Parts: sequence; C-alpha cells; structure tokens
Amino acid sequence: MNNHKTRSIITFSILLYAIVVPFMKINATHVFNPNWTPHVRIHEVWQLITNSGIGLFSIWLVWGKNETKISAILSLLVTGGFLVAFMLQEFYGGSMKYLDGSEKQLLGINIGVLGFGIAFILLLITIPIKKKLKQ
Repeated sequence: MNNHKTRSIITFSILLYAIVVPFMKINATHVFNPNWTPHVRIHEVWQLITNSGIGLFSIWLVWGKNETKISAILSLLVTGGFLVAFMLQEFYGGSMKYLDGSEKQLLGINIGVLGFGIAFILLLITIPIKKKLKQ
C-alpha cells in the first residue's frame, strides 16, 4: 500500500474519533444529559478530550513526521477500545440505545460499530507485517 493511501486511511480514522465523535456527544444526549450523574459526565468529557488529544498527536505523527505505524497503533487502540466495550456491554450493563430506546443506525448497524469497525479493519491493513522466513 502506498504511503498516501496509508496516511489517508489513518487520517479518516482519526477524524472519526477525534472530531466526529465529540461533535456527536457534546449535547443533551451525553455531556449535558440531565439524567447522567456528574461523575459519569466527567468520565465522558475526559474520554472525549483524551481521544481528541491522541488524534491530534497522531495527525502530527502522520503528516508532520511521516510516522504511520505508531499513529495507526494508537488509532487501533481507540477504535478497538470502543469495539471491545461494545462487545462487553452485556457484562457491565452498557448500551448504545438512548433512554427513549432509539439507536443511531446506518444500514441497520449501529453507527459506532459500523464506523469504527470499518476504520479498525482499514487501520489493520496499514501496518506493515514483517514475516520471518524459516531457513
């Protein structure tokens, strides 16, 4: 895969978790949700700021230092962390549904799972795998 494609894939994933997600969460359904305790809100804001910070650092790595591997790994941790949390939701009582029972979906799939799932798979293919040949 050429370097421009790799950098574009990584940038796409960063834009999802560092800009799109905060844009979708800084509203009455999450950060300003009156049904959430202040403790839950601080964790949400902390997570949004941390992920956006990782995104800014990763953008700098990709476009400023031409370092794609570390940036891809950081982005895999963010997107993969969401996917693992989604898979474990039954264990800790989590849900992607809002209090009114609605859920943001595209093509019948939760938008977070769809977006981060695509990003995760694309990120995996950007990391060069060096195979040792047995001699």
